[in-house]
Amino acid sequence: MKAISNRVEALVKLGIHLKGFNPDDPIYSSLQSHLEKAKKLNPWFTHENIKITFKNWGAALTAANIEKWLSPYQLKTQQPKNIALILAGNIPMVGFHDLLSVWVCGHRGLIKCASKDEVLLPYMTNFLEHHTKEQAFSYADQPLKGFDAVIATGSNNAARYFEHYFGTYPHIIRKNRNGIAVLNGLESNTDLESLGVDILQFFGLGCRNVSKVYIPENYDLNALFGGLYPFANIIEHPKYANNYDYNKAVFLMSEHDFLENGFFMLKQDSSFSAPIACLHYEYYNNMQDLKSHLNSNKEAIQCIVSHMELTGAIAFGTAQRPALWDYADGVDTVAFLNQLT
Repeated sequence: MKAISNRVEALVKLGIHLKGFNPDDPIYSSLQSHLEKAKKLNPWFTHENIKITFKNWGAALTAANIEKWLSPYQLKTQQPKNIALILAGNIPMVGFHDLLSVWVCGHRGLIKCASKDEVLLPYMTNFLEHHTKEQAFSYADQPLKGFDAVIATGSNNAARYFEHYFGTYPHIIRKNRNGIAVLNGLESNTDLESLGVDILQFFGLGCRNVSKVYIPENYDLNALFGGLYPFANIIEHPKYANNYDYNKAVFLMSEHDFLENGFFMLKQDSSFSAPIACLHYEYYNNMQDLKSHLNSNKEAIQCIVSHMELTGAIAFGTAQRPALWDYADGVDTVAFLNQLT
């Protein structure tokens, strides 16, 4: 367990490093350089969003959190396996939890980053390797070879390809999912502004961003717009503005009913996934029926934001701050990796 202990210690150091990020401090000159490169590579990765990512991981990677995360497992000291990691790139460092899981289980990661997020993760893994004096990760832009198991994340279409190509290996394959919210009309202004964070942080591009909200009959939709108001300057981002204009034009030409406030749209729609700059909403009038509906569609839902009594509901404003033990799609990555023989 000494090797695992060293790896955990390195994680704590990385958490401290990220939590203290200060672009004006010479200690962070390399990380700041990586941040600037990441911004140039992907216009969706703004300086503010990357800083938020560092802050969130800095808060997550504490000794107490890591101990709580790993306490249910008996991590094995075994021959390391080569784990192919095929990562998404919709928000900064979105695949980092998979890398951490490989790290704490003592395996090696063969990583294929998304083309628009291939700058920040190598910095993080280099940091970990430097503090343990070992090499556990390699990166490739070609098809991966020589692996024992696979963790792959992509669209529903990509998942079909992954299933075909990797189906004979031990694997976790993730598809499209979305965050949702359930309101009852009693939410405070603070709740609704926090919901605005869940909807629009990272421009709404994450699988945990809220893309659909369930509301009671006669709900005042202006309350939702009020919660979004602190994000009004999001329209100044060129790519977001282009998507807003395009999707608004599509709605108008298709004669869809929708509401808009100059930077965001609300549309009544049963779909879980909404276009950029849009939130789908659906009415409910019976909580038991709603619970049954959500349960039957659980494969499409990544998280539920609500203060109502719903299984797995999380607090407003926390959708993009999952704990280390909140696994994507509810699949325990560490348990999967720990049982490989």
